[in-house]
Amino acid sequence: MRSFWSFCLFAMVGSAVAQGYPEKPVSLVVPFPAGGSTDIVARTLGQRMSEAFGQPVVVLNRTGADGRIGTESVVRAPADGYTVLFGTTALAIGAAVGTKTNYDVLKDLAPVTQVVATPNLLVVHPSVPAKSVRELVALAKARPGALNSASGGTATSNHLALVLFNSMAGVKIAHIPYKGARPALIDTVGGHVDMTFSPIVAALQLVEAGKLRAIAVTTLARAAALPQLPTISESGVPGYEASSWVGMFVPAATPRPVVDRLHAAAVEGLRTAQVKGVLARFSADAIGSTPDEFAKAFRGEIAKWTKVVKASGEKLE
Repeated sequence: MRSFWSFCLFAMVGSAVAQGYPEKPVSLVVPFPAGGSTDIVARTLGQRMSEAFGQPVVVLNRTGADGRIGTESVVRAPADGYTVLFGTTALAIGAAVGTKTNYDVLKDLAPVTQVVATPNLLVVHPSVPAKSVRELVALAKARPGALNSASGGTATSNHLALVLFNSMAGVKIAHIPYKGARPALIDTVGGHVDMTFSPIVAALQLVEAGKLRAIAVTTLARAAALPQLPTISESGVPGYEASSWVGMFVPAATPRPVVDRLHAAAVEGLRTAQVKGVLARFSADAIGSTPDEFAKAFRGEIAKWTKVVKASGEKLE
């Protein structure tokens, strides 16, 4: 009986908090440097959320340790809805590969909404004699270990995209880690490595200039920016999918009415012309999933990459 009344009291307090929320500025924590795609999306959406709230929404860049410093700052913040994390695919991958942290993303964070999803491109240097996924797979099987793929570092999203590709296609393309996705892309353009999985916004102009050849997109659906380019899934590796995403999280104990208020403001912002225009620049798709939908998708991402890592046999910590 006591637990029942405790639950009722908690619900009443949460409802009361939500009725006045927000009563002061809301901070959106971006755990990456200013000027990147995640930062720009956060700032643009934050402006629209500020209008919905009638309170300032401020972006704070808390960088370091591959996003872990910013993430921990949100985990340790009061669970009142005034400190919100703009997390990325790296959260799921970190959990999957067992990255050592002072928090548990599933226990210490509550998903609010998936903001966007962004396709990556599988691109090769023009000297690579493959113009399709099937030709690339055939080449890799004919020359085991001879082909290599650059990434932004071990256990990054473009590294895991390669691990998944190797596993599903039954090939052994070597991994060449760099300190960041941009150096990896630059060396692919220079022909120092054969291929890479790159965010579409970073590779698109290079593809259009003929400096790289786009083989396929990594999402299950074709990219609006390159509708003629097939997906990896439809090109001989059925079911392949490795997109990047950005989502909003709050400390786990945040009252659900506050989470719902944040979700509603974010979805409202995603529907505005200004936000749609910014997303189009990055070839990103607005999602705006419910907290429950995003929680399910987030758990699914962790399970997916955990399975991929175990199947590969690679030590990715």
